[in-house]
Amino acid sequence: MPIPAPHGGVLQDLVARDASIKKELLESVPSLTSWTLTERQLCDLELLLSGGFSPLAGFLNEEDYNSVVSELRLSSVTDESTGKGLLWPIPITLDVDASTASSYKVGEKIVLRDLRDETPLAVLTVESIYKPNKQLEAEKVFRGDPEHPAVKYLNETAGEYYIGGSLQGLSYPKHYDYVELRKTPAQLRAEFVDTLNWNEKHVVAFQTRNPMHRAHRELTVRAANDIGEDGRILIHPVVGLTKPGDIDHHTRVKVYQQILKKFPDGLASLSLLPLAMRMGGDREALWHALIRLNHGVDHFIVGRDHAGPGKNSKGVDFYGPYDAQELLANYADELEGKIKIVPFRMVTYLPEEDRYAPIDTIDLSTTKTANISGTELRQKLRDGLEIPEWFSYPEVVRILRETNPPRSKQGFAILIDAEKAGEYLSYALQSTLNQFAGGRRITKVKVDDHDSTLLGELVRAGSGVIGTSETEEATGGLIKAVGAANALIIKSEGEAKIDDGIFVIDASDLNVTVGQVVEYLKAQGFY
Repeated sequence: MPIPAPHGGVLQDLVARDASIKKELLESVPSLTSWTLTERQLCDLELLLSGGFSPLAGFLNEEDYNSVVSELRLSSVTDESTGKGLLWPIPITLDVDASTASSYKVGEKIVLRDLRDETPLAVLTVESIYKPNKQLEAEKVFRGDPEHPAVKYLNETAGEYYIGGSLQGLSYPKHYDYVELRKTPAQLRAEFVDTLNWNEKHVVAFQTRNPMHRAHRELTVRAANDIGEDGRILIHPVVGLTKPGDIDHHTRVKVYQQILKKFPDGLASLSLLPLAMRMGGDREALWHALIRLNHGVDHFIVGRDHAGPGKNSKGVDFYGPYDAQELLANYADELEGKIKIVPFRMVTYLPEEDRYAPIDTIDLSTTKTANISGTELRQKLRDGLEIPEWFSYPEVVRILRETNPPRSKQGFAILIDAEKAGEYLSYALQSTLNQFAGGRRITKVKVDDHDSTLLGELVRAGSGVIGTSETEEATGGLIKAVGAANALIIKSEGEAKIDDGIFVIDASDLNVTVGQVVEYLKAQGFY
């Protein structure tokens, strides 16, 4: 089968499209106002510029935004086969604060700059400035649970106003890591034809934001085999923004490179996707499929709880396990001839037969199965326990252990909010903890004078950091940088106790306090 046409029929590679006027655009940049993009906006812009979000050629205007939120369709682009608006399930918006919104006017041109180095990446022509109904967006797009990551982003991070308009492309954002694996839709399409000779093959894409293990390899091979002898696999992981707490993309890419070696020669290829995920479940699954269509893929695997963020604090799932498959089935007619959805149930290990199989093909009342959940895997890594070879390859486990060492090798941060008593306690703790064996150095700092990101790197490198601070902002910043599991907050007022990583001290007896902190660190596995 020839490589499918992009969504909407034209690949909107804006940098390639506007290459002939790039010099003229750059000459105009100094005279224009600028907007420095946020991390999420930068990811969105990269896929707008490369055509990954075709047919979009800019951030959504108000009419398109309202249509996408309510109908999962664009109002400005019609699907010729149905006469309806073209499918598009996730709003791609440029959010700004009220002050910024009031400083712009329709028709104005704005330079969009990379937050990392201020490089001008695109010129936006403002076509609409509007205040969205965030409550409706939360309910329609993400089902409204205030604990959903995308809803929290809407309510706590996103600006009050959206700016819609068309883009002129200057440059793609520059990356310095895994450059050879970061392929635009045009580059990937060319690779399928010129390098891999897949132009007459069926290519099935596998979306992931997690490390891959043996079950994932089995699942993707089965998907390709089900397509037929001409089935091929594109491993297409997200390396933009994913769910907070996910394993970093550097670790994951190293895993993917090892997994790629486990496939038969010529069956699979790897490319990285700079997407900012919304964890939008069923709608996001449709979005992912359309993005892969733009990258030249004609099959897409949708598994259990695709792009779901798990459960809320009450233990309730944000999405049903197969909601994504059901939504995509509803649009199968419109996707026909473009991209075919490959629904997959969970694959499980059968220890008595030493093989993997889809769980819906097994009689669970008579067949023994074995699985290791993500939580169980993290616990085994934390405790330094064996991870069986039936679950993952030794090369993969080795990479995961390098970035997720056992607790006794991990760093930690202790933040003390007391004034003079805090200084005394920090000195006593540093002296006490540095005498312990194990090689972990204990560093004492004034947190207000340091970047919490730098302290986070010290902790990730295995150091112990003892900081004193009088501000809640410093406390929050440090916890975010090192993770709650590796942070201990010591407060000077209240009943002396340790509870969920917060310790209220009795400053009258430092020996008692130091002893309690040491016992806590031992109980957590640091010593």
